Amino acid sequence: MLVNLFRRIWRRCQKNLAALGIEYRAGLAKGTGVLGYLPATENPEGAQTIALRADMDALPIHEETGKPYASTIPGRMHACGHDGHTTILLGVAERLANASHRPNNVLFVFQPAEEGGAGGDLMVKEGCLNGSLLGKKADFMFGLHGWTSVKLGHVATRVGALMASTDEFFVEMVGQGGHAAAPELSRDPIVAIAQFVTSVQQIASRNVDPFEQIVVTVGQIHGGTANNVIPMSAMVHGTIRTMNPEVRLMASERLRAVAHGVAAACNVSAEVTINEGYPVVINEASAVERFLRVAKDTLGEQFVSDDAKPTMGGEDFAYYGAECPCCFYQLGLIPDGQDSYASVHTPHFDFNDDALVVGVQLMTALALS
Repeated sequence: MLVNLFRRIWRRCQKNLAALGIEYRAGLAKGTGVLGYLPATENPEGAQTIALRADMDALPIHEETGKPYASTIPGRMHACGHDGHTTILLGVAERLANASHRPNNVLFVFQPAEEGGAGGDLMVKEGCLNGSLLGKKADFMFGLHGWTSVKLGHVATRVGALMASTDEFFVEMVGQGGHAAAPELSRDPIVAIAQFVTSVQQIASRNVDPFEQIVVTVGQIHGGTANNVIPMSAMVHGTIRTMNPEVRLMASERLRAVAHGVAAACNVSAEVTINEGYPVVINEASAVERFLRVAKDTLGEQFVSDDAKPTMGGEDFAYYGAECPCCFYQLGLIPDGQDSYASVHTPHFDFNDDALVVGVQLMTALALS
């Protein structure tokens, strides 16, 4: 059902681009990615190329907003606002296609699989930004995300790290099972896992500069079948989040060392798997400078912040930064008169449609800057 939802959005993107006369390539990033290209009205070969990105994921969450337009697919909803992001980029495409003057070439990157599938990495590897697939090589790229802690009408970004890397780890302690009444005849993996869970927190508290940002979280523990049985093995599953590529590497090395050290102390063996997730989202200075200038001219200086609060959440927009100068920014969703807004990745999240106008207006201005 989730695949069918993706394909509906995929077809809508193609239909709209075709209706606007915008050249596009579909079937990207394992099937549902779309890349559109609109040349400058004068001298496309000499013009800069601006790439604009929208993600178009849903999540395996059952919607409880009660809205008349709520998801009709049980256990599936747009819980992160990607439907809003895609709507904004389609609106930008319409404005630009009808513009009498476009000083820049524009790439429209409709990317699937942000929610864990690294669709951004796939789009980059397939040539969406280097000019090999369609259009010209991107000189700058901009992306947005609806933000539930920023006021409607406001936008925020910053130079440097904005969102964290997202690595996951699995640690399994393998010992010797036995009867709970005779622990001396066993090698208890439960005790080893318990020591690992507490010891691994020292990576953040004792191995990293206090001014650096790092999170080491154990989210799952599995082990045992009965209260009177010492199991053969026990396992944890967790995540490492950092804002610094060097800290990211160190944290993985230390986690392995802690796991094997604890295992040796408890006379068990440790099997460690670390899966590299998304890199740190790092905003390049010249792209941020361009964004801030355009945003202040478009929205007004009082609505634009260059001091966005970083988050330990991850985003595969990070992959685009290796191809060209990039700026990722936060689009405010909190309505006037409210102090808070339902968080993303919850059953109650609903993208604030009033933010669509702001998103279209600013992305269009960035494309024309």
